[in-house]
Amino acid sequence: MIFREATRQDLPAVLALLADEDTVLDPASIVVGEAHERAFTAIGADPRNEMLVLTDGPSRTGEADEANKADEVVLGCLQLTYIPGLGRDGQERALVEAVRIRADRRGSGLGAELMRLATERARARGCGLVQLTSSKRRTAAHRFYERLGFARSHEGFKLHLEP
Repeated sequence: MIFREATRQDLPAVLALLADEDTVLDPASIVVGEAHERAFTAIGADPRNEMLVLTDGPSRTGEADEANKADEVVLGCLQLTYIPGLGRDGQERALVEAVRIRADRRGSGLGAELMRLATERARARGCGLVQLTSSKRRTAAHRFYERLGFARSHEGFKLHLEP
């Protein structure tokens, strides 16, 4: 397995994971829109944001070089956003979003590995907390996060803004 920052080449596979968590969609069938391109570029340009993927590597050379990335299958993804704050003695916190594992690979430990690697990345950066939200409808995901040691400590609220 290879855990790395997503490249533009990974974008259709990431969007396929986010589009339908219960079905494996062919990334070639995904239309990458202008808004997706802008968002992906903004994430990559922001030192406080990372779009990360877990692939079925290792590549032939042992490195995730460009030539071998084409042969990799994206098995999972997540976005990490590092948030500075005054609480917790000024430590950053890591916000985990868009966590997905391919539907046909769930239950194999990939999700736990993806979250372990993301948590290690946040810890190495000096974060004092990793936090996430999950839709109330995703009860299996809630059990998964609790098994990993995440606690239900807050009630979340969202306000959708119309353009």
